[in-house]
Amino acid sequence: MRTVAITGTRNTGHRSLDEYATLFRDYLGPFSRNAHFYIGGAKGIDALSLLWLAGNTDADLTVVVPGTLDQQPTEARQAIARARDRIKEIVELRARELKTPAFHARNRWMVDRSDMTAGFPHHAEPASGTWQTLNYTADQGKPRLIVPV
Repeated sequence: MRTVAITGTRNTGHRSLDEYATLFRDYLGPFSRNAHFYIGGAKGIDALSLLWLAGNTDADLTVVVPGTLDQQPTEARQAIARARDRIKEIVELRARELKTPAFHARNRWMVDRSDMTAGFPHHAEPASGTWQTLNYTADQGKPRLIVPV
């Protein structure tokens, strides 16, 4: 079974839902057969990709949050609730503080358990958690699929 970490921008308002659906179909769809996806449980790409994967594939889905599910943004909690019957596992890493180190630890946790990472960075964010995750993936010698949004 292929395991794939998903990372991406939280700023997704510059594209339509249809555009994201097309991107996910084209770039996640080919990897979704006999696959397990680790998704960060945040708003933006995390929530959008979770909903697309839940509705369009049979892949196993694990949502990973740095603290607890209750601490996630409303948009993310709503997406998780909508996809709950398709989510295999929710991992709460229970960080004491939800600051940058906790998000980086969550990202490393997902990459460490994955064969590859699919990243959807915002074209105008050259330094971000998405790029930190993609760079960590490269440092681990694992493949990266980078789809700028």
